[in-house]
Amino acid sequence: MNLKYHNKKITGILTVLPENEVKFEDEIENYAFSKGQSMKLKLIMGYNKRRIVSEGTTVSDLCIFGLNYLFENKLLDKKDIDGIILVSQSQDYIIPSTSHVIHGKLDLKQDVICLDTSLACSGYPIGLMQAFMLLEQDEINKVVVLNADTFSKKVSKHDRGSRPIQGDGAAITIVEKDPNTSTIYGSIKTEGKGVESLFIPAGGFKLPSSPETALLEEDSSGNSRALDHLVMKGDDVFNFVQTEVPVMVDNLLGKAKISKDEVDYFMFHQPNKFMLKKLADKMNVSYEKLPNNIVENFGNANSVTIPTNITYNLGKTLENASFKLCLGGFGAGLSWSSLLMDVGHLNFCKIIDYKN
Repeated sequence: MNLKYHNKKITGILTVLPENEVKFEDEIENYAFSKGQSMKLKLIMGYNKRRIVSEGTTVSDLCIFGLNYLFENKLLDKKDIDGIILVSQSQDYIIPSTSHVIHGKLDLKQDVICLDTSLACSGYPIGLMQAFMLLEQDEINKVVVLNADTFSKKVSKHDRGSRPIQGDGAAITIVEKDPNTSTIYGSIKTEGKGVESLFIPAGGFKLPSSPETALLEEDSSGNSRALDHLVMKGDDVFNFVQTEVPVMVDNLLGKAKISKDEVDYFMFHQPNKFMLKKLADKMNVSYEKLPNNIVENFGNANSVTIPTNITYNLGKTLENASFKLCLGGFGAGLSWSSLLMDVGHLNFCKIIDYKN
């Protein structure tokens, strides 16, 4: 589905990273593989280090910490917030919505629309699209898009395919009206038949968690996980990304009537270095224009990887300059999304560490 937006802009991006850093070598003994095999995989996939939360830290804690940082440094006034969109699959509670928890703890005004969106890796562009739609209302002028996940808690420590890449984190993106901006082009695609490609079988109402769902079972590749853990069918996900994402990007650029050369950066979700390099090759885009260095430094925190990609690789540069960015997310659902928009002259674009 092709979408189009006018008179909207991003005015700030903040990434909040947990305090705990885990290195791949710290957990290598947990995997049923030789050290040589694991180190070879580290080189290919970009396994290195990742940030994870401490026990008891939730997405609301990360988001509240980041928002308070913005309030205290006069980068955001809480009375100006008209909407909160939280994109997460690590909600604090089944009821209430985590955006309402955040609203209450920050003592925000009552005239605020709070929405929770349950999406993973495709969620950054989609969260921005929801903000753009809210900004069509006369009384909504500033929307806070929160992307946050703590999926490290849901990955088996004996799963070499998912454990070394899974990180945690949060990002805060401020979106506002602006009559002087260029047209924003968007795209969303869904393939629900692929739900089991990225899947946590137990823990919902369909199959509640129990002692039985916590039992570890070894798969044909030597990974051990329970029904309570994330299952990723790596080959399915890889083929999906290589097949569908280039088509989506070509379609998006076609709608905007521009070439890949006119895009300054392709800031995509980063599941691992190998997949991103292959995607860049497939799209005939340089690694410099399609960065792949987030997982090796921070891990894959689902929809948080795109804003982290922006804050880490462009950072302060985006406070003084503007670039045409193609944002792309893809993953659980199966779902894939993209945006083409000018981003720059931001009030802030940085990374901070969470302190409990």
